[in-house]
Amino acid sequence: MNLATAPQAYKESAVLTAPPERLVVMLYDGAIRFLRQGKAMMSEGRIEETNKRLQRGEAIIDHLLATLDMEAGGELAERLQAIYLYSRRHLTEARVKRDPERIENVIRWLSELRDAWARIAGA
Repeated sequence: MNLATAPQAYKESAVLTAPPERLVVMLYDGAIRFLRQGKAMMSEGRIEETNKRLQRGEAIIDHLLATLDMEAGGELAERLQAIYLYSRRHLTEARVKRDPERIENVIRWLSELRDAWARIAGA
């Protein structure tokens, strides 16, 4: 392995060997990072870049939504589903109204969930 590909190999190894709880934390970290980038770009008026970043964050939210086990998760899964769906609507409204504060709201919600999962994962 050369030094240029070492960081990518490390990331791949971390994902492949992480327990499920840690993977969820990593997904939240990614979504939050992309949404922060999108918010910053929206504030700068960079609409095309904003949309790209928001789409990446939304894809992670969609993945979290799609992987909910509604049968086994019961009420918790239902609440997470509601938060994810509300977050998606909020991000759509942020785009339409060009309102970075709506993105910030989603970042706060996901950050709270991320911190809870990090406690569960022992991270």
